[in-house]
Amino acid sequence: MEPRVEPRDEPTGPAHGPARGVEARRGAADALVGRLLDGRYRIGGRIARGGMASVYEATDIRLDRTVAVKVMHPGLGDDDDFAQRFVREARAAARLNHPHVVGVYDQGDDDGTVFLAMEYVPGHTLRDVIRKESPMAPIRALALLEPVVSALAAAHRAGLIHRDVKPENVLIADEAHGGGVKVADFGLAKAVSADTQHTATGGVLIGTVSYLAPELVVDGRADARADVYAAGVVLYELLTGRKPHEGESPIQVAYRHVHEDVPAPSALHPELPAYVDALVARATSRDRTQRPADASVLLHQIHRVSQALREGVTDDPELTADLRPVAPYVHDEDEETGEDTTPEPFDPVEMANLSARLQPPPGDPRAEIVDDGHTTAFDRTAVTAVAAPPARPVAGPPDVRRPSAPAPVVTNARKRSVKGPLALLLAVLLVAALGGGAWWLGWERYTVTPGVLGVDAATASAELDKAGLDAEEGDPRYSETVAAGLVLGTDPEPGDRVLDGGIVTLVLSLGPERYEVPALAGMTEDQAQDALAQGNLGFGESTEKFSDTVPAGQVLRTQPRAGEVLKPDTPVDLVVSKGRRPIEIRDWTGEDAEEATAALERRKLVVEVTGEEYSDTVAEGDVISQNPTVGPLYKGDTVQLVVSQGPELVEVPRVVAMGVDAATERLESLGFQVDVENSDNYIGVGFVFSSDPSAGTMAPKGSTITLYLI
Repeated sequence: MEPRVEPRDEPTGPAHGPARGVEARRGAADALVGRLLDGRYRIGGRIARGGMASVYEATDIRLDRTVAVKVMHPGLGDDDDFAQRFVREARAAARLNHPHVVGVYDQGDDDGTVFLAMEYVPGHTLRDVIRKESPMAPIRALALLEPVVSALAAAHRAGLIHRDVKPENVLIADEAHGGGVKVADFGLAKAVSADTQHTATGGVLIGTVSYLAPELVVDGRADARADVYAAGVVLYELLTGRKPHEGESPIQVAYRHVHEDVPAPSALHPELPAYVDALVARATSRDRTQRPADASVLLHQIHRVSQALREGVTDDPELTADLRPVAPYVHDEDEETGEDTTPEPFDPVEMANLSARLQPPPGDPRAEIVDDGHTTAFDRTAVTAVAAPPARPVAGPPDVRRPSAPAPVVTNARKRSVKGPLALLLAVLLVAALGGGAWWLGWERYTVTPGVLGVDAATASAELDKAGLDAEEGDPRYSETVAAGLVLGTDPEPGDRVLDGGIVTLVLSLGPERYEVPALAGMTEDQAQDALAQGNLGFGESTEKFSDTVPAGQVLRTQPRAGEVLKPDTPVDLVVSKGRRPIEIRDWTGEDAEEATAALERRKLVVEVTGEEYSDTVAEGDVISQNPTVGPLYKGDTVQLVVSQGPELVEVPRVVAMGVDAATERLESLGFQVDVENSDNYIGVGFVFSSDPSAGTMAPKGSTITLYLI
């Protein structure tokens, strides 16, 4: 069966937009609604339905939580090989512990009903955001795309390719649930689409036409760069509000992906910086060798562009040149003349070939055609079937291809003709020669690639040498299961045919992929996030703490700490300085100086008594003045206090027997107030008989001395 593209399921998380209510009402007649799967999942209303499976809101009665359950259509679940691939890739997707990936909780088979239990994400999809907000500012578009690409980067490092990146598969939780962005259907596309035509899925290629990379359309083979292409198309759609390639039918859209570049977004919105155009062009290059190698590289480029946008840079020629593809891509070039032979749009012969092969086999349970979403089933090989001269006929066996009947001739009965037997002999010899040549060209000169997985390079080379093959080392890859230095894979794969004396490329394992947490202390938060991305680690969350030594906005430490070795894309939390902790103080004027000093020193402030002064109004030992009187202050700052000595004391002089005027003058010169009264023995002489306080007593300056006259 020739490979086709079929519709993917709708988003598997519960954030499925307005259609959810309609699907839930339809679910009333669904036999699965109300059923208890695997003795654990009570199936509720249907959330979404696609070409391969339906998604239901369900209750996990064991943990008492709401989940989304994806149930494979019976026509697919009955295929054991297909179901096994589905399960295998679902398990791989479940290992993706990433904040922007819809979590896979469980997988099971309940009496032939193959299902997945996944995280329930109430909210909406990126498609809803595009409808409401697009075209949007580039800083907003990249903020929405960044968590998507971060999730793809985690998948690519785990060896998974999404293959159906589109706004419908990006779920955005509502504000009540944190508003997080999550990517759905991770790994499931790979579960139902192999790299060759001979698979349990009948060579069906899964994808949505509007986001299919050209190589997926042409030959169905994809790597991480197909996801990068789809992410670039999504970015174009966020920036412009429209898809880059449109047509009256899905087949026209597929054709344009192969033969037309994605337009520059600035063609519709001239205000966009050139480096934003360059980012879109690099991600959506038809030549996949010019795209970012995977989503991790694209994520770094997004960070660079976002930083330029945040800084208000309108033109950055260096960044633009760095991002723009090296040269225009020519899809179909004549190797001898160098002449560009790319067909004009909608070449009639090619379009006819595509249309002829568009219809899927009757009764195929996956064969839905959704025109408005450009999700369809079609023969991917038809895209390359351009106009070409008819193939030359090949001679076949005599019972297949007979020579033309000779014209009647006059013969002599006494002479036997040898033309007939001779022609037959020549035909037999020709068939034998052709068969022998075909046997040699198609089989005999080939050998089978030996299995050398799990051994070191030297052992593998020796085994290949015994088989008459040469070995060369290709690009190594990380592996969680194969030890470093051992053979992880070969090209051709074990069991595949290879020419005698041919070369087998060995892919050696680098062992588990691990990265050290970089030393981020002292960096700004933006610099630290960029360093984590460059170090193939993820950014978790930031918390702020006061620091008396690190300026505000700089990283204090990380969790896990610097130097720890982590798996790729593991989230690393940052502790960021809020600067010095402010200290609020109150005015201690008029209160006990010792208490004030103790309270201020407990708050890590330095107390300095700048002086002691007499005061007629402030009691001795209390604070006369304070500087400063209000905060905020910071640890180690100084507070100055002036402390009262109380009123100044003066000795009362002896004024007995002095005239009242002289006595009064002397007391007032010392700062006393004078009050005159007649004593009990007053006889009118006018001299001082006694004083209160008496002579020699220490009295506060300014206090009143009473003179008693005789």
